[in-house]
Amino acid sequence: MSQPSTGTRPSTRPLVVKITCGAEALERLNQGLTVAATALASGAEVSLWLTGDATWVAVPGRAEELTLPHGAPLHELRDGLLAEATVTVCGQCAARREIGPDDLLEGATIRGAAAYVEEILRPDAQAIVY
Repeated sequence: MSQPSTGTRPSTRPLVVKITCGAEALERLNQGLTVAATALASGAEVSLWLTGDATWVAVPGRAEELTLPHGAPLHELRDGLLAEATVTVCGQCAARREIGPDDLLEGATIRGAAAYVEEILRPDAQAIVY
């Protein structure tokens, strides 16, 4: 007999996905977004960190410009993550690209390395980097 839904996520380890690449490594970028979106759909708590050229994914219109044959559309993966996951842009990476909070899509925030370290050092967290 199945349990009634409580409206909360099942008890799984939080997943922190850090993506360090952009259009120059499109397949790796797509893999990171796909893994994060799949984990979210599986009920995991997901935190996505966009660093380096991956920061552009959080800027309106940028992910829509990128396509990868046989890959899910990046903007669709991103939009699903923005709706239900924590999406963070690296503060230094954003500054180097002159990206400010007002340049980001709704749901994305800019935070620094200390916040990333805090997330990945949680005893139950799983961190992966693409």
